[in-house]
Amino acid sequence: MINRTSLLAAVVMLIWVSVPMTLYGFPDNARKAAAAFEKFKKKQNSGWAYNPIQNSPLPLVHQSDWPTTTVDYFVLEAIEKAGLQPSVSVNKEQFIRRVTLDTWGLVPTPEEVEAFKRDQSPEAYERLVERLLSSEKFGERIGRKWLDLARYSDSSGFESDDNRLNMWRYRDYVINAFNQNKPYDKFVMEQIAGDELWPEDFEANIATGFLANYQDMGSFRDLLLRKYDIEIEMSEQVAETFLAASLGCARCHDHKYDKISQNEYFGFHAFFANSAAFEELEISKENWTVWDQQYQTQKQKYDRHTKELRDQQTQILDKVRVDGLKWRRLRYFANARESLYKPEEEITSLDVWVIHRANFIEVDAQIMRYLRASADETHKAYDEKNIPLWNEYDALQQQVVKYDHLKPKKGSPYYTVVRDLSAEAPETYLRFGGIHERPTTVVEPGLPKLWAKDYDLKIEPMGNSTGRRSALAKWIASKDNPITARVFVNRVWELFFEKGISVNTADFGKAGTAPSNLKLLDHIAYEFMDNNWDVKWLVKTILLSKTYRQVSDYRKDVYAIDSENKLLAVFPRKRLEAEQIRDSLLYVSGKLNQTVGGPAVFPKIPEAMAQGNKYWNNKAGLEDNYRRSVYTFIRRSLPFALTSAFDPADSNAIHHNRVVSTTALQALTLMNSHEVFELTKALSGKIINDVGFDKEKMVKSLFYILFGREPDPVELNSSIDFLQQQTLLISNKAWDGEFSINVPSGLDSNEGVNPLQASAFVDLVHVLASSNEFIYRM
Repeated sequence: MINRTSLLAAVVMLIWVSVPMTLYGFPDNARKAAAAFEKFKKKQNSGWAYNPIQNSPLPLVHQSDWPTTTVDYFVLEAIEKAGLQPSVSVNKEQFIRRVTLDTWGLVPTPEEVEAFKRDQSPEAYERLVERLLSSEKFGERIGRKWLDLARYSDSSGFESDDNRLNMWRYRDYVINAFNQNKPYDKFVMEQIAGDELWPEDFEANIATGFLANYQDMGSFRDLLLRKYDIEIEMSEQVAETFLAASLGCARCHDHKYDKISQNEYFGFHAFFANSAAFEELEISKENWTVWDQQYQTQKQKYDRHTKELRDQQTQILDKVRVDGLKWRRLRYFANARESLYKPEEEITSLDVWVIHRANFIEVDAQIMRYLRASADETHKAYDEKNIPLWNEYDALQQQVVKYDHLKPKKGSPYYTVVRDLSAEAPETYLRFGGIHERPTTVVEPGLPKLWAKDYDLKIEPMGNSTGRRSALAKWIASKDNPITARVFVNRVWELFFEKGISVNTADFGKAGTAPSNLKLLDHIAYEFMDNNWDVKWLVKTILLSKTYRQVSDYRKDVYAIDSENKLLAVFPRKRLEAEQIRDSLLYVSGKLNQTVGGPAVFPKIPEAMAQGNKYWNNKAGLEDNYRRSVYTFIRRSLPFALTSAFDPADSNAIHHNRVVSTTALQALTLMNSHEVFELTKALSGKIINDVGFDKEKMVKSLFYILFGREPDPVELNSSIDFLQQQTLLISNKAWDGEFSINVPSGLDSNEGVNPLQASAFVDLVHVLASSNEFIYRM
């Protein structure tokens, strides 16, 4: 309850903030604030992103022998104008480590490093890059970055955080798209409207899972408000991801910075007015993957023992289904119940959406809950005649659970697609203050004039679909639209250089930042489109540039002029991302399972985290522990323990770029993680198997595996000294006979291996695998 004192204080505060500042003698402050705001708006970019792309001729530079790709000319021009010189190039060992981490998310093997060093031909760098881009590991690395934008998750979020066991198909679509070098314009169109543009193409339908990654749960009571919220999620997802537009700012009022009206916001919103997710479409046999075949084989075993029992349960539920639905639907707001009980001839396109939503929610599990509640004397749904039905159902359930061990452990017989529900869409309204309950005027689908002033938008219904998303997708992927190519090129640049050419990759509007080198951005964007939206061409062009090849050494002259390194006279250092750290540890230890694709896996997490979480299978097979991190089950309410310390993507929101923090928790994670312990023990055993128990050879091999180079004399001697001192320390601690030691795992033979010295070597491996040189891309 609000007391009178609190209420009075609130009223006084409201009056205070409402009175003009001039009445209290602060006219200068008010004017200064207004002037500062106007100055801020003018200082921001003036709509550069919406102007046609201009491909400038290559600049004239003094150091004309430096560039290796056209990118270098634009970078070098800016560096020379500042009176600086570019940095020298890294050596081959450093380059292959950098480029392998950036394209695969893994460190190179010693064999790969040596092969590159031996290749003295002029084409050595190009051959290396082409080899990396032709590997399936490329799609796994680049695909993970796209999944950040798509808010990819294997669960639905909110309180229930239910499983979405078939979303892995969308994740695999993304990985395969990058590996197959799908043209980016088609990649865009498939994710927005693949169901409309290519209705018979299974892959294009899977691509629309991009729109279905919003959070959701079945307990919402206001179904029409839920429809509104889902449309917001879809429209703002598309605007942010493909157009770097903060469209949501115009939902409640005209955009404060960009010339986007509230009316135009809802016009964009209207493209999705008739779209809905179908999450349980049964996959046809012709589209089965190897994992679907395994699922169906296991399901047949389960069905042989339980199908008859479960059919009997369904028959029991059928006896109370009408009452159960009625009880369930009492929870809905009256407007939804009106749609659900309308005569068929009166049903509108809005009612169709509500009915679709209700059918998605009202599954047998809901009827079972009603039956259970109706057999409980203390529940308001109690119905005495249902007691024997519940007892019979529960007795059958006790028999069914005996065969839970036969259930398929992974996968799903279904797939998810977003489709329109009919060729006629419900009306979209401009809503006062963005409030769902306050509709005003009807709005037709359209594009903000700021983005597409002269574009002729043609919406043509197709079959059972409005054609709205197709029209939108065609404009977004059009070469006449200058935004899309700029946004994607900027994101790819950020992937390799830590920051985009326009630093704010999320917002190309006035609240964002103008590019540090617009001519560079436009040149790459123009050439990208001219090369048929070829993503691998784009990546290769950047990676083969001299700009990418520079060292990361600190330069006082550069820092004095360009402290933020916008000119890129020095290559930026960057801590590895969460997945790169874990995957590289798996890779160097020899444990990485390189299987590509398939249902999400459940690597073991601390038991304390797994307890009470019914959705995390902490007893999955060992193979789950060793898959790449991109395949780890992503639960919105339970981040994976090891990677969570290193700023992974938050799947609850569009994640434009990874935050790079430095915290004590990261060091403690590497120091104390059971998974890191196991992997360093495995790496220790691998090295001993390869070179024998010779300290100098062991240290040299360790450095080459972790850092791609040999230790210098100081590092070699320090490491050998550490082994001797650590061996002594371990032996002194073992006097009570209870001290346990970490020894290498996977040894071919223990012969000639001193366990105390081997334990000291495990500790050295652990230390160096936690060092900055390993977890940073230098």
